[in-house]
Formats: sequence, structure tokens, C-alpha cells
Amino acid sequence: MSTQGRRERERAEREQAIVAAARDLALAEGWDAVTTRRLAAEIEYSQPVLYSHFKGKDAIMAAVAVEGFAELATALAAARTSAADPRQAVADIAAAYIAFAERRPALYDAMFTLAVDLPFATQEVPADLARGFAELAEAVRPVAGDDDLETVTETFWSGLHGLVTLMRSGRLRRADHDRRVAVLVHRFSRGAH
Repeated sequence: MSTQGRRERERAEREQAIVAAARDLALAEGWDAVTTRRLAAEIEYSQPVLYSHFKGKDAIMAAVAVEGFAELATALAAARTSAADPRQAVADIAAAYIAFAERRPALYDAMFTLAVDLPFATQEVPADLARGFAELAEAVRPVAGDDDLETVTETFWSGLHGLVTLMRSGRLRRADHDRRVAVLVHRFSRGAH
């Protein structure tokens, strides 16, 4: 391997180590605990090394979010493609989305609730975010009818995100969570065959 190739590989490995450390620390202690100083100590690199890879914590959180979008897109694709019919696809994709948010709260926060410098709803959207949105769109396509598919998808996604966010923050009764999800799924799967 050439010296240039080795340097590029080592740089990619350092970036991945930074992202993994940030993700682990956020999961264990929350995003407030993730600082460049703390990350530098965790991975035994100096802060200037971190800054040679990322502009700061926000850029690191954005990199973590992009990884999360890839994982969510994969989970949504598996849920949608394994469903027996379009109604079940809506239910399964809703369950996969909610399960992802519940199992990975710090990752979900980086993706959807904390301010990160990533483009949403533009042509520059990260590929894995677009892939996840496309999975949601394919699930609701059979029920969109004459409505704009993108708008129907955004509304379904908003419903899922709202349920997740309100539940996590204690603003909805946990005992009725499954019933609320069932109502949302029922509303978005009516007319699916």
C-alpha cells in the first residue's frame, strides 16, 4: 500500500474512532457530556487532531446522525419488505421506527431533535436520510391516493416522530402508547390492499 493510501486509511480510522467515541459517550451520559476535550481524552488524541477531522462538536454530532440515518433506513427497509401486505407494511415500519428511537435515544436525538448542520428537505440531503424517507414513502404509497406522496410521507413521519418525542418526554401516558400507534397506523393504512 502506498504511503498516501495508508494515510487516508489511518485518517478514516481516526474519524470513525471519534464518531464511535462520541456515540458511546452520548449513549452513556447524554450529549451534554460530549465535548472535544472529553473525546480527545477518550480516544487518546489531542484536541487539534479532533479539529483536523471535525470543526467541532456539531460536526461530530452530524457524523453520528448520518450513521444513524443509515441504520434507520436499513431497519425500515427490512420492516417494509418483510411485510405480507401494504397494511402490514405501514404497521411494521411504524414499529421499526419507534423501536429504533426507543433503543437508541441519544442517536435519535442527534438525528432528529438536536441542532445539527445537515440539510433536510433539500436536494443536498444525506443519501441515507433520503433512503429512510423513501422507505416511509413506499410504505404509505398504497394509501396516498391522489394526495402528494411526499406530503403524505412527511405527515406520517411527523406523526411517528411526535409520538416518540412526546412519549420520551413524559407528555403522553405510557399506558396508551400502543393504542396511539395503532390509531396512527390505522389512519395511514386505510385503503391499502
